[in-house]
Amino acid sequence: MAVRAVRGATQVGSDDRDEILAATSELVEAVMSRNGLGTDDVISVLFTATPDLTAEFPALAARKLGFTDVPLLCAAEIAVPHALPRIVRLLAHAATERPRAEIQHVYLRGAAALRLDIAQ
Repeated sequence: MAVRAVRGATQVGSDDRDEILAATSELVEAVMSRNGLGTDDVISVLFTATPDLTAEFPALAARKLGFTDVPLLCAAEIAVPHALPRIVRLLAHAATERPRAEIQHVYLRGAAALRLDIAQ
């Protein structure tokens, strides 16, 4: 079993608590599903949000999905002038049998523009 990192991002419609939680839940569920992961496989998850998202912590969405004993951390992205607005990113570390080449990174909604080479 190896430790693998999985990246993902999504764009939120507005700085609204429910929208942040819904978009983050969709992202977490997609990352888990596409990589065949369960919460017991996840070692930790780092969430970041662009400075224009302050209505809620994205990690709360993961807690509501059952990540009760997984270390989660939220941080602010740096305020780059030309960056896409209202983006939640995640970096999850998980124990998996999948080779690195088979890890599926997930970019949803407007965040697909961040990685056109691997957007799903």
